[in-house]
Amino acid sequence: MKAVIPAAGLGTRFLPSTKGTPKELLPVLTKPVIQYVVEEALEPTGVDGVVIVNSREKPQIESYFKVDSGLEDQLRDRGKQAEADAVHAAGSLPVSFVYQDEPRGLGHAVLCAADVTRDESFFVLLGDYFVPDRQMCVNMKRVSDAHGGASVIAVAPVPADQVSRYGIIAGSCVEGLSGEVPADEESVGAVWKVSGLVEKPAVQDAPSHLFIVGRYLLSARIMDLLATQGAGAGGEIQLTDAMQRLLAEEDMYALVVDPEEGCDTGTPAAWAATNARMALTDASVREAFVEALGPKAVGLLSE
Repeated sequence: MKAVIPAAGLGTRFLPSTKGTPKELLPVLTKPVIQYVVEEALEPTGVDGVVIVNSREKPQIESYFKVDSGLEDQLRDRGKQAEADAVHAAGSLPVSFVYQDEPRGLGHAVLCAADVTRDESFFVLLGDYFVPDRQMCVNMKRVSDAHGGASVIAVAPVPADQVSRYGIIAGSCVEGLSGEVPADEESVGAVWKVSGLVEKPAVQDAPSHLFIVGRYLLSARIMDLLATQGAGAGGEIQLTDAMQRLLAEEDMYALVVDPEEGCDTGTPAAWAATNARMALTDASVREAFVEALGPKAVGLLSE
């Protein structure tokens, strides 16, 4: 089984920084965002490789995931063993690349990986969001396995007055991740059988308050549907349009996750907030933060 990470976008929200550095390589502490996503993608049992859908204008991403023996040797000669090990680990991850040569939407980006995913189910992970404990995809795989390999999407609750900003699922809660149907059908761990996907509904028309958070486990059939999918919103091939067609043929489930479980890096403000969040959960970084700021750190850490 493979995991697909679309990464061909231009990163315009981060310009001018992304003129020279792809947004996927912007660091969160000492690792680039995309490495967190790759490591998360490899966590579920059965995932043996990651396919990054890249642009030919961003060769830096490919360079990052190659072994650099010269740099490793140089670091080891200087006694920097931990740094050399970290560089080697990044270059040794099972990552391959395909290309999206024109921006034709998320559905088209996923379709670009069809020759690699072949006739197997596969994950799709959006590259500007990662889950530090790496358990979201693991739990999605549990749900899929319990339902004969069905497609599963991760969803999270959003306030009623915000449903018109998102794609919202329709369906009904059928169980909980622990086995029993939860009292609150939109609580974390609830499992829904999906009957439809509604793009940006009005508040009064929303079939639920659950939106897709950027993690998908899709059956191989979606690739066939994407190959014949016409242009949708924005003149692009939309993944959700093909998923709607998939629903007419196969069962699909949704796992309700905690919206705070993941870290957003899609905007400069979100990326900065994620760096702060990760810094304060890393003991060594937190200690350095306190040492650098002195008494000021006490107030900042208590906020």
